[in-house]
Amino acid sequence: MRFPSAVPLALFLPLMLGVAGSARAETVSVAVAANFADAAKAIAAAYTARTGNDVTISSGATGALYTQISQGAPFEVLLSADSKTPKKAVDAKLGVDGTEFTYAVGKIVLFSADPAEVTGEDTLKVGKFDKIAIADPKTAPYGAAAIEAMTKLGVIDAVTQKLVTGTSIAQAYQFVDSRNAELGFVALSQVVKRTDGSRWLVPQEDYTPLTQDAVLLAPGKDSAGAKAFLDFLKSDDGVAVIKSFGYETGK
Repeated sequence: MRFPSAVPLALFLPLMLGVAGSARAETVSVAVAANFADAAKAIAAAYTARTGNDVTISSGATGALYTQISQGAPFEVLLSADSKTPKKAVDAKLGVDGTEFTYAVGKIVLFSADPAEVTGEDTLKVGKFDKIAIADPKTAPYGAAAIEAMTKLGVIDAVTQKLVTGTSIAQAYQFVDSRNAELGFVALSQVVKRTDGSRWLVPQEDYTPLTQDAVLLAPGKDSAGAKAFLDFLKSDDGVAVIKSFGYETGK
C-alpha cells in the first residue's frame, strides 16, 4: 500500500489493524458423539484447510454431552448420536430452532480383535465368551441399539451377566481393542478402516435406525464459523468424509 508523503503513516494504522482483525480466524467448539469422533476430526481438518477456522472437538456419550450443555458448557455445535437430543436442546432453548438436520445414519457391528471369534449371530447364540462390551444404553444410543439387537435375537438373558459397560461407545471399543472383552458391539465407523479382527454387521432390521442429527447451539447462534462448519458438514466434501467412515447420509 502506498501512502501520500504528506500524511503520516501512523494515521493509517487503525485502518490496517481493522482489516487484519476482520480476517482473524475463529475457533469453533463442537460436542461430538463418541462414535463420530474420528470422522469429526477428519471433517474438522478439511474445514480448517478450507476456511482457516480452527475446531476444538469434545467427544463423549450423547447423554453426557447434553448434561454438560444444559449446565452451561460453551459448545457451539452438537453432533449427536440420535435425533432426539438436538430436538430436546431446541425445546429447552439450548439449541437454535430450525438448525437441526440429519448428518449421518450409523450402524452397529459385533467386533472382536480375534480374527476367529466372530462368525455371525451364532457367536452370540453359542455364547462361548466371558465378556461382551457395550456402551451404556442409558446415555449412549449405540448402547441402546446393542441391547435392542440382542433382545431381538433372543440372547439378552443369556449374555446379561457377561456385559461389560463402557461410559461411551469409545470406551466399549477400547475394551474390545485391548482384549479386556473378547467381543463387543461397536460403531462400524470405529472398525471400518481396520483389516484385522473379525466382525458381523448387525442387520438394520434388528435395531432402530441410528439417525444422527446436528444442531447449532445457543452459544454459536452469532458465530459465522459455527454456521460455516455445519454448512461444510452438509457439503459434498463433508458427505464424502462421512461416507468413508461407513455411515449412510441423505445424499
